[in-house]
Amino acid sequence: MTTSFDSTRFCAHLTSDGRPCDMTEPTHYGGELGHDFLPPLSGEPWPEESGQTEPAQAGGQSRRSWRAQDLSEFVNGMYKPVLPTVGARADGVGVLYPGRMSTVAAESEAGKTWFALVLVLQELNRGNHIVYMDFEDEAAGVVGRLLKMGGGIDDILERFHYIRPEEPLSLADLIDLKEVLGLGPTLAVVDGVTEGMSLHGLNINDNKDVAVFGRRVLRPLQDAGPAVVTLDHVVKSADNRGRYAIGGVHKLNGLNGVMYLMENVKPFGIGVKGKSRIRIAKDRPGQLRKESLPHDSGLYWFADLVVDATEPDLLEAVLYAPNETNLEKAKADREAAEETRLQAAIVAAVEGAPEPLTTREIEARVKGRGVDVRYATAALVDAQRLVVEPGPRGSKLHRIPGAAPRAEEGAE
Repeated sequence: MTTSFDSTRFCAHLTSDGRPCDMTEPTHYGGELGHDFLPPLSGEPWPEESGQTEPAQAGGQSRRSWRAQDLSEFVNGMYKPVLPTVGARADGVGVLYPGRMSTVAAESEAGKTWFALVLVLQELNRGNHIVYMDFEDEAAGVVGRLLKMGGGIDDILERFHYIRPEEPLSLADLIDLKEVLGLGPTLAVVDGVTEGMSLHGLNINDNKDVAVFGRRVLRPLQDAGPAVVTLDHVVKSADNRGRYAIGGVHKLNGLNGVMYLMENVKPFGIGVKGKSRIRIAKDRPGQLRKESLPHDSGLYWFADLVVDATEPDLLEAVLYAPNETNLEKAKADREAAEETRLQAAIVAAVEGAPEPLTTREIEARVKGRGVDVRYATAALVDAQRLVVEPGPRGSKLHRIPGAAPRAEEGAE
């Protein structure tokens, strides 16, 4: 029952009035009463960091994950796959898996917190408790958003449990956390994983540190049964982003729920109607991709988050399901945006060149598929934004209208 800490250990059992028991281990005869014991708050390492045995779970039961599991439920037809029952899209499809670790990753201001608060409000309206662990914002900002979204004051005060850590989680802090988790929340949000890891002195690019943060901070939440969702950042370069949040690859590999990537389509803000697209990068239980549409990015389009802040005192945030019409429109919008980018790059390349450019010279200066660059160049010619003139050896030269033509070779 005891650990190998040499210093005096204090009982982690809560007394009847909710305070931590202040008895020392010898008073409890080495833990014979079944209480957990904590090291004093003097900077001693956590058990897993010093090679020591993990303290026993509440009730004297420690983890025994190295035992062979009983597989009878998987072969006798009794096993039921976990379903996404926490939160919902506008069409009723669930968003998160209970008891599973999920994440939402996006650039700043893409709506990660709005996404989480939509789920928070839905669970509050269902009469459930929510734990919100915030390493980035403060209570005023989060509660203010909930109130504008229509959250009830009594619901927020009674069942929305906001935590703003300002120091690393200690074993003693677990007492306070377990007290909240004992209320049976259905949703636990961790806002700001990068900031949370920094607070604990952990490196986001180190897979070992990612795993330590998961065991120390996230596992207690998951073990209590709620759907846990972390809000994380992605790398700024879309070309290098792939399916990962910023930092170690273990952030993706360690998930046993769903990973969503968000991409802002229209900026959010006061007095405007913003939108972000939500795609599935990983779905371990496999129940959400079938409710999504395939996307040419290789990911699945799960939803669009729309936040309407055009009314001064009321804000509406909805997760809309994708549809084929929206899919075709989104594809057309992407193609139009890419053609606009290519045309601007072509015009800039021609303007910046000392002499008119051939088609091949344009392709060498503009990033994109050759066929797309040629189509965009032809569109500029048709719109009379470029002028074509014959060049040496049958080539075609492109210049800006009004610019002086290239002087013919040998001309004086």
